[in-house]
Amino acid sequence: MCSHYQTLKDAELLLQKFGVRRKPAAVGKYDMWPRYEGLFVRRPPEHDAGDEAVPDREACVGRWGLISAMTRADGLDKAGKLSTFNARAETAPASFTFGNAWRRAQHCIVPADAIFEPDWRSGRAVATRFARADGEPMGIAGLWDRYRDAAGQWRDTYTMLTINADNDPVFRHYHQAGHEKRMVVILAEGAYGEWLNADASRSREFLVPFPSERLVATPAQPPSSPAPIQPAGSPP
Repeated sequence: MCSHYQTLKDAELLLQKFGVRRKPAAVGKYDMWPRYEGLFVRRPPEHDAGDEAVPDREACVGRWGLISAMTRADGLDKAGKLSTFNARAETAPASFTFGNAWRRAQHCIVPADAIFEPDWRSGRAVATRFARADGEPMGIAGLWDRYRDAAGQWRDTYTMLTINADNDPVFRHYHQAGHEKRMVVILAEGAYGEWLNADASRSREFLVPFPSERLVATPAQPPSSPAPIQPAGSPP
């Protein structure tokens, strides 16, 4: 699972690489941890209404850790404590948490300069930074949803999709021995538009490994522990 990534330092890349017309007023923290407010790209919910003023893509800021729109108000506290920053592609369609977003094909792309995974081959966890070898940003496949908080306001949330990596030439070496190896889905740049517009019946077509030779892994110690976070439904 990916529980730490770095978003874009250069917000101009949203326009250049991810086809967004306007940058958001805020982009959140650079070093992202679960439940932080982070950046993601989606097709606007109003896109299918036929309004030409609605762009094909928009950049949003939401909670990294999806909370389903199906979550009742009395379940928000429990939902906010769950580890929903990654979604297993194999089980997401039938999951209460991710099923609504999957069925509605609420696809998103999470822009990232790099992701971090632990290397346990030395007997201890060594944080390893993965970035594209060409220096370009990653576009990670995800799902988004929104829930109504205690004040009645809608809040956007998102998650990264993961697939099995037991046979991947790179990611099979990460995470603890005896645990299933997982990897996030890094999309090919040419697939961004298709992913955002694909219906649910096509979702699995995009969930494939990124070519390992196009990634660079660098051992690096992560920054200090993430700051305390607010529970779901709390004011920002």
